[in-house]
Amino acid sequence: MRKITAISIALSLTFSLTACAAGKTAPTSTVKEVTDGVEGSILTGGNDVRVSGLLLVAQPDGSAVLVGSMVNGADTPEDLLAVAAGEVVGVLSATTLPMAQNKPLYFAGDSANAKVIFPTITAKPGERIKVKLFFSHAGELDLDAIVREQDGIYAGVTA
Repeated sequence: MRKITAISIALSLTFSLTACAAGKTAPTSTVKEVTDGVEGSILTGGNDVRVSGLLLVAQPDGSAVLVGSMVNGADTPEDLLAVAAGEVVGVLSATTLPMAQNKPLYFAGDSANAKVIFPTITAKPGERIKVKLFFSHAGELDLDAIVREQDGIYAGVTA
C-alpha cells in the first residue's frame, strides 16, 4: 500500500512541476516575442497584416533605422504609407511601400527590400518607444518597440 501511495504522489508531483498537463495553454506555448523585436498584427475586416521583429537601431549621428519585417496575407494589396516613432515621422525608401499578398517587406539584413530612417530619435538604446504604422487599407498599428545600439548583430544596420 505504501508503494502505491508513493508512486501516486511521485506522478502527481511530476505532472504538476513540469506543467505537462497544461498542453497548449502552458505559459511557454504562448510566447510572442522571441527576439528583441516586437510583433503585432491587424486581422480584422478582411485585413491580414503581420509585423515581426520590429525594433529601432540607434545610429551614432542621432538617427535611427527600422528593423523587422511585414507581410500582407490578404487578397487585397496593401501599402505602408508612413511610420512614426514617438513624435518623429520616418523617411521611407519610397513614397509608399507596396505590400503584395505574401511578399514580405524586410527592413534590414541581406534580404532588405525597404528602409525607414528616423532623422532624430528621442529614445536611447535600451529604452522603448511608441511606433505607429500607417497602412492604406488596414489602418494603424501601434507597437512599443525597443531601441538597440548599433552593436553586435545590429552593427551592420546603417542609415
